[in-house]
Amino acid sequence: MQYNFDEITDRRGTNSYKWDNAPDGVIPLWVADMDFRTAAPVVDALRQRVGHGIFGYTKVPDEYYEAVIGWFGRRHGLHILKDWIIYTSGVVPAVSAILKAMTEPGDKVLVQTPVYNCFFSSIRNNGCTAESSPLVRTGDTYTIDFEDFEAKAADPSVKVFILCNPHNPAGRVWTAEELRKMGEICLRHNVFVIADEIHCELVYPGCEYVPFASLSDDFCRNSATCVSPSKAFNIAGLQIADIIVSDPDTRARIDRAININEVCDVNPFGVIATIAAYNEGGEWLEQLLAYLKGNYTFMKDFCTSRLPEFPIARLEGTYLVWMDCSVLKIPSGELEDRLMKEAGIWLNAGTMYGAEGEGFQRWNIACPRARLQEALERFERFVRGLAL
Repeated sequence: MQYNFDEITDRRGTNSYKWDNAPDGVIPLWVADMDFRTAAPVVDALRQRVGHGIFGYTKVPDEYYEAVIGWFGRRHGLHILKDWIIYTSGVVPAVSAILKAMTEPGDKVLVQTPVYNCFFSSIRNNGCTAESSPLVRTGDTYTIDFEDFEAKAADPSVKVFILCNPHNPAGRVWTAEELRKMGEICLRHNVFVIADEIHCELVYPGCEYVPFASLSDDFCRNSATCVSPSKAFNIAGLQIADIIVSDPDTRARIDRAININEVCDVNPFGVIATIAAYNEGGEWLEQLLAYLKGNYTFMKDFCTSRLPEFPIARLEGTYLVWMDCSVLKIPSGELEDRLMKEAGIWLNAGTMYGAEGEGFQRWNIACPRARLQEALERFERFVRGLAL
């Protein structure tokens, strides 16, 4: 089946967090959900479930576990046992529950900034402190300062490292070698790894997503991997995710924390959608990836030819593009506000992702190309009006 990702779907008036929070006339390219209809098999499965008309408490069936196990085994070489899977309502609740299980108030949690903003709130809400090992900007991408990373991991107060792979917002897909180095450092210093791999399906040609837990038995035992079909299949509102934990003692602690946090139940639509996505959604996903890659190429060409003062990071994974706006010398938060009010586009201020994000804006390019083009042209008119 051929999917049409150029189709414009009006999302206003659907209680869309992305669109119905945006003023009229503003193009929202901020929060990480896509403006594309999900795969037809997912829609069909949900439609069939709705037809039943009763939506009581949900028992997660064996078919669900089989779908998760089959997908990650076939697609990513990650071999999971059913007992390793803990389902929950989302990756953010998963990260928070794992932190509750693996830390005590006052502990430090290592992150690589700039990084996903909800890590900071999850760390703070569990009474812990974020310890940053900033990524190093190298040309149009980011690398890891392993000397700094090890120095931070060696602090006895650091108990957990939250790995973001693919990395949001830097767009990196960490190589097996990079992951091994991080994993070995964490093992040396008794630091537990939370691998947030929610964007794992959104990886472009020339790069390969390597599940952290697949690299060694020791890494697998010293980690909990968080995954969900929500980003790749645009079903975040169905609230479903999985934590993959091989060590039984660690799994028991996390399962207890999931129950303490009251995020141990999921809804029937999330279960049904996951099964359909993992069993039948591969063709749609491949077409999506090709379209998203085309959007990135379009944006890269646009910026190179018309906005050379605003370089964008190389995009290896995710649909989130990191733009350097430092030439404007406008604080990132102020620039986000002005772009919304004066240009009619809503981006994310880089400082959401840590102090290292100052001077940057994050673009969500998961939209029809005509909409992306209009947003880029609005951005261009805005910056040219500032008479750089």
